[in-house]
Amino acid sequence: MLLLAARLAPRHQPEDIVQDALLRAWRHREQFDSNRGTLSNWLLAITANEAHRAERSWRGLIRSPSPDTSLAVDDRLDVEAALRRLPRRQRLAIDCHYYAGLSVAETAAVMQCAEGTVKSTLADARKHIRQILEVER
Repeated sequence: MLLLAARLAPRHQPEDIVQDALLRAWRHREQFDSNRGTLSNWLLAITANEAHRAERSWRGLIRSPSPDTSLAVDDRLDVEAALRRLPRRQRLAIDCHYYAGLSVAETAAVMQCAEGTVKSTLADARKHIRQILEVER
């Protein structure tokens, strides 16, 4: 939960995100259905939702972000910047599968979709990242 929270809400303390997720899970514990997935996957899905909620509220505080001009421009590829440009669903799939180390099945549970959907979303995300990075070269 901490790793996923840190990945999805980098501007926030992951412990705070996890605490909010656990509180939400406790308040809605009657909604957990073991026939739909594991407790771990249910908690990860709540963590992902809390992280996105925190990021949305943070973005709401910023009116017009100014570009960071203190960074030197060089020839290196900025994969993190490319990841930030992905659609939300593709970014979630990448973060869950590659950064949090979840299996396709676990990622599907977090995303609340079929495993095949996760596989195609990951493929689309990889293609999208390649396109972004090729344009930036």
